[in-house]
Amino acid sequence: MRRVTVLGSSGAFPEPGRACSGFAVDWDGYRLVLDLGYATLPRLLGHWPDGAVDAVVITHEHPDHCVDLHGLFRMRFYGSSAEPRLALYCPPGVLDRISALEPDVDLHAVFDLHPLPGTYRVGPFDLTGLSLPHHVPNTGIRIEADGTAVAYSGDTGPTPVLAELGRDADLFIVEATDRDGETDRPTRHLMTSTEAGQWARRAGARRLLLTHFWPGNDRAAAVAAAQLEFDGPVLAAEEGLTVMLGTPDRTTTGSREPG
Repeated sequence: MRRVTVLGSSGAFPEPGRACSGFAVDWDGYRLVLDLGYATLPRLLGHWPDGAVDAVVITHEHPDHCVDLHGLFRMRFYGSSAEPRLALYCPPGVLDRISALEPDVDLHAVFDLHPLPGTYRVGPFDLTGLSLPHHVPNTGIRIEADGTAVAYSGDTGPTPVLAELGRDADLFIVEATDRDGETDRPTRHLMTSTEAGQWARRAGARRLLLTHFWPGNDRAAAVAAAQLEFDGPVLAAEEGLTVMLGTPDRTTTGSREPG
């Protein structure tokens, strides 16, 4: 089974029945997590009931992308001390944020830290992390295996690096915050769905998955705006949505989970 499952899709804070940024990647039994924002850990455990993951990748330190890493830490530290340390790939600042919640315990007892940006061999994947503009250090993630690439922007303003990150990706997961007034800011740290479509087109990606929706936004309108710029399939991230990878028909299954 080769697939990406949406754990959470909201930006800043979760809407009712949803969670913030998070994705579970299954690849022939290898389990990799991209971001663990608010309310993603229960959904992760619903997807993998044993809680066993092989690697976690966090794009940046904002809590809507990393705070449930603390819950995963506690689950491993207090629940399964015999487990080997968990490979964690993240930029500076992430463990500092989590350490503030758990100052009396060394997080390295659970996590085997690998700094981003950088390049690594992670299970079956070649992982590349590229710096993208945001309020804090943010690393866009690209994972490749058997000729299939998945790219994920984390949070970012517009930048030519996005075309490199998503080059010919089977699935390009791009933030589409669509916050009022965002495009009027002199320094950009987030993007619109229109811009997400533009960068997916420039990257030559096959499919676009919009995520990080500002609470209350019209997701159908976001998809429609991206479709004006990108000719391939455009999906809105919905909790529980599963996107198959590397298959001839590239099927997509699943729907939003009940709240």
